[in-house]
Amino acid sequence: QVQLVESGGGLVQAGGSLRLSCAASGRTFSSEVMGWFRQSPRKEREFVAAIRWNSGITYYADSVKGRFTISRDNAKNTGYLQMNSLKPEDTAVYYCAANNYHSRIPATYDYWGQGTQVTVSS
Repeated sequence: QVQLVESGGGLVQAGGSLRLSCAASGRTFSSEVMGWFRQSPRKEREFVAAIRWNSGITYYADSVKGRFTISRDNAKNTGYLQMNSLKPEDTAVYYCAANNYHSRIPATYDYWGQGTQVTVSS
């Protein structure tokens, strides 16, 4: 079992920045992929970014490429999503998730955090 706990959400003005954290605990996380997804009202959960825990290889949705950066701290077993140049359309509940292979499909991820709200005002 892997437990994931997100933090760092909040309210920010357009153009601002936030950093989300996802603390992982439970069995060894070294071979996993950590993904970030988001869901806004009346929309399906969508892929934002992912990182291979061992190699650090990253993947991004086109909508966030160049603005968001995913990273991880192996020693702390924590992943991060640095979000810059935020836009009102980035408003959503953000979730981290864990899997043992890279995928952009939410249903393929085995473990999920509880989510953290990000609200970007115009």
